[in-house]
Amino acid sequence: MMRAGLDKQPSDVARMFDAVAARYDLTNDVLTGGLVRSWRRTVTEAVAAGPGDVVLDIAAGTGTSSVPFREAGAHVIPADFSLGMLREGRRRYPELDFVAADATSLPLADDSVDVVTMSYGLRNVRDHASALREFRRVTRPGGRLVVCEFSAPVQPWFREVYTRYLMGSLPAIARAVSSDPESYVYLAESIRDWPAQEGLATTMGRAGWRGVEWRNLLGGIVAIHRAYA
Repeated sequence: MMRAGLDKQPSDVARMFDAVAARYDLTNDVLTGGLVRSWRRTVTEAVAAGPGDVVLDIAAGTGTSSVPFREAGAHVIPADFSLGMLREGRRRYPELDFVAADATSLPLADDSVDVVTMSYGLRNVRDHASALREFRRVTRPGGRLVVCEFSAPVQPWFREVYTRYLMGSLPAIARAVSSDPESYVYLAESIRDWPAQEGLATTMGRAGWRGVEWRNLLGGIVAIHRAYA
């Protein structure tokens, strides 16, 4: 069994995602009751990629999130620091140009992309403020950032119920479907300890992003933050 610690050592996190790559998308479907697909469509709409756009999909995993951008005519760069995820992605979507990349040190030039998007990955970066500054560096003036991440339910009673699910039911369900269920204990802890919507928005603003706004999904279980370079 493999899991990372909340100090988020990059090598530990990468190995953990390597271990779950084969069944990662299936496990997410089961754990969210299929809602992850609806959330992915909402992110695609927020990104609003079109022909000629260059989209950096960081923490793209197996590339499932990248496919709609390519279908919209954009040039998409699916990037991840888990080699296991990249191998699985290349097997599933050989038409995509996967790139190995660290969110805090991207192999891209300044002002080289129109959109940076990241779903369910920012909380796994040890220094997410540094990653947000790096995203700003590679984004052209007027470009945009879309971050989809687990967040804090708005209603206190719902937050309490959700936290009980995270720390109890989620790991138990993962044991039935995941290729490495122990890693989902870390994932539950990382969701629980992640900043709420306003805290992430503040960090984005300090990293140089303008007009930060967010949209809550399912009462705040997930939030989509959007901002401009």
